[in-house]
Amino acid sequence: MSKHEEADLILKLYDLRREATMRKARDWYFREFNPESMEDITKALFSEHSGHVRMVWTYWDMAAALVNHGAISLDLFVDTNGEHIGTFLKVEPFLAELRANFGAHYLVNLEKLIDAMPDGRQRMAALRERMKAMRGRLAAQSAATSAN
Repeated sequence: MSKHEEADLILKLYDLRREATMRKARDWYFREFNPESMEDITKALFSEHSGHVRMVWTYWDMAAALVNHGAISLDLFVDTNGEHIGTFLKVEPFLAELRANFGAHYLVNLEKLIDAMPDGRQRMAALRERMKAMRGRLAAQSAATSAN
């Protein structure tokens, strides 16, 4: 595939992310969905946000498959995306349980992409810590606002 064709696929992926329902799903996923247990995931999957969770997971798994199968180079994808790391880090602790429920290949493309990235697991761990600190700061701000 030519670089031009790869670039076109990247732009198409970007356009899909801008679609209204997908944008709403991504906003909810990154702002509100912070699972700490498989129970939290199950609750989300059986709530009004079920479509949001599934949309985000399957979108990034599909995008990862394009990379894993050579339609988009790993370098180009990693240079132009980062959200897949945040998506995966929220679900990674629960992969074994998800795969027991949904099949052995559930989100395997996304995991394979993370592992193919230079320092993919380390980048994910660093982002997990940054997101945890950010949630802590937001909770402290919220508590301070409520106290006033």
